Amino acid sequence: MTDVDAAAVSRRGILAAPAALALAGAVPAAQAQPAPPAPAPAHVLGGGGSGEIFHTVETRYGRVQGIANGTIKEFKGVPYGAPTGGAHRFMPPRPPQPWSGVLECIGYRPISPQTPADLRSDYAMLIMWDRHVGCGGMGEDVLTLNIWTPGVNDNARRPVMVSFHGGGWETGSGNAPGYDGAQLASFGDAVVVTVNHRLSSFGYLDLASVGAPPEFASAGVTGVMDMVASLEWVRDNIAAFGGDPGKVMIFGQSGGGAKTSALMGTPAAAGLFHRAAVQSGSMLRFASREQGERNARALLAAAGIPASRAADLQKLSWQALLAAQVQAASTPGVSFTPVLDGKYLTQNPFDPVAPSATANVPMIISTTLEDAALRLTNFNLDEGGLQALMAQRFGPSGAEGLALYRARYPKKSPFLVQAQAFTDATARRNATLQAERKAALNAAPAYLYLWAWPTPAFSGKFGAVHGIDVSASFHNYRDGTVDVGTQPGRLMCDRLASAWVAFARTGDPNCEAIPHWAPYN
Repeated sequence: MTDVDAAAVSRRGILAAPAALALAGAVPAAQAQPAPPAPAPAHVLGGGGSGEIFHTVETRYGRVQGIANGTIKEFKGVPYGAPTGGAHRFMPPRPPQPWSGVLECIGYRPISPQTPADLRSDYAMLIMWDRHVGCGGMGEDVLTLNIWTPGVNDNARRPVMVSFHGGGWETGSGNAPGYDGAQLASFGDAVVVTVNHRLSSFGYLDLASVGAPPEFASAGVTGVMDMVASLEWVRDNIAAFGGDPGKVMIFGQSGGGAKTSALMGTPAAAGLFHRAAVQSGSMLRFASREQGERNARALLAAAGIPASRAADLQKLSWQALLAAQVQAASTPGVSFTPVLDGKYLTQNPFDPVAPSATANVPMIISTTLEDAALRLTNFNLDEGGLQALMAQRFGPSGAEGLALYRARYPKKSPFLVQAQAFTDATARRNATLQAERKAALNAAPAYLYLWAWPTPAFSGKFGAVHGIDVSASFHNYRDGTVDVGTQPGRLMCDRLASAWVAFARTGDPNCEAIPHWAPYN
């Protein structure tokens, strides 16, 4: 791995390890993507510019109306599935009911029930995680997607970039500001799609494990079924939005990376996408049936419903189910994630090996240098405290490990050394294992990157924290995590988004904006 001058902020970025991508400092700024156009004149800042403002597209279920934003056409809240409440709660997704007339798709629609982010968390404020609940409300009519495209009904066959949002399996939405696809669609001449689906107990409550009636057999995997249904919708409808159903890239960060990992190992998803990118979310295993049973019993107890009447959970309001979910999740070890049910999900996605059904799907796999900083708040940690933490976490080898970090990063704050060490032992370990197992198939390649450019937000205390590369992958250079449009942040957006678009278009991220990136081996 090559060291980078910490003072040269514009040169800091994705560091190089053997067979990993190097973006920082390897290419002069002049060789990156051309500078974005000058700001639009005042008379078009608030509208769609010249030409048609509203656009109508025919889908298999009916016509939808979107709105132009400059050169990009936006369609928000397009249904790919029917409502999931009442008797349809915990059930596999159903196609949307066809409609007559034109469905207005100009504003976001509800997201899966969840708790808001804590306003006291600087990290939550950094990534604007409190904004989800204000982008369309909540409910159980959540099987919708959002589309940004340069053109409709034009047979353009653009690459399609489908994002699955972060937030673990519990929170988040495709409606959030950080996933706005307008800039990426414009920058890359691509169709960008974000997806909403069921979360937590609404999508991953394994009622079959507690003896629920047979119709609940899929309750532990319905959220994954939702995502597969969204990709089926893309396959069947995206051509009318200017996209190529034969060039679909799925990607996501954190929980979105876990979802992408899961889809790589989901038999029903094979053939629905052709490239995949995992950002700080390399999930190797699904939850076991034993874990699923423990989680289901905890929720039933919180709801005051015996296992023999598990079907009564369908009678609760979504608010009551969310409250029971929160109470159950306060028990250590209880969380609601996809369950290896042996029927829909038949193997762990990347353990002990990578999935063979998607062997021909190339992957990008990544972490950020200080991913683990998202859960750490001991910003005033001193060197003595760091030594104690390393010994507590790593035992006798902690002191030796700390000496190696200090030899390489003598001026790095104890907080950030701690974050990097904890990342190396967890998320980075899983990412490396995922890349190794993908490469071992000797089929489509895996490309590994490490993002080391630190966010300057909050006085730089978070370093290259979890999620800092999301804005760059969406070319959202105005996002505060990349310093709101400054030259260094914009350059990093140009570089990663260029690789993203090249990968979506060809299956190879190499392009003029970055140095040569060899596959992992």
